Amino acid sequence: MRTYKNKEELKSEINKSFEKYIAEFGNIPENLKDTRVDEVDRTPAENLAYQLGWTSLLLQWERDERNGIEAKTPSDKFKWNELGKLYQYFTDTYASLSLSELKDKLIDNVAAICEMIDSLSDDELFKPHMRKWADEATKTATWEVYKFIHVNTVAPFGTFRTKIRKWKKLAL
Repeated sequence: MRTYKNKEELKSEINKSFEKYIAEFGNIPENLKDTRVDEVDRTPAENLAYQLGWTSLLLQWERDERNGIEAKTPSDKFKWNELGKLYQYFTDTYASLSLSELKDKLIDNVAAICEMIDSLSDDELFKPHMRKWADEATKTATWEVYKFIHVNTVAPFGTFRTKIRKWKKLAL
């Protein structure tokens, strides 16, 4: 996993990977947003719903902690061994939205994550044991908050960009 020297580097990487990812949806017609192709596991709407789901959870974990509420990771409805159900929940919750609505909500979440980064001290972001939700989510490992941000933004934006590019090659 990549490490970052500072907040600006982390935000830059998030924005760079997100811009590449979200740009892939610009030429997908709304009437094809739910179209399946055999070689790709998600439709365009499901692809965006997955990203929207994880970024929303990341923001919720931090919001809960700041409000003195025990954050439930990955969510209050699902445990870590129920990720398949969680992904289906993301699809059920978000995939019915238009591509434009999905993109707008995801743009808002990415901006909110960058604001969250700015609001955290360097210690809170880059040192372990600075957030209870981070410690609770990783019982067997020690993860700093920036790692959670990375695995819920930069990493999947790259992986899912590849998936949507393959979908476009086969479906458009």
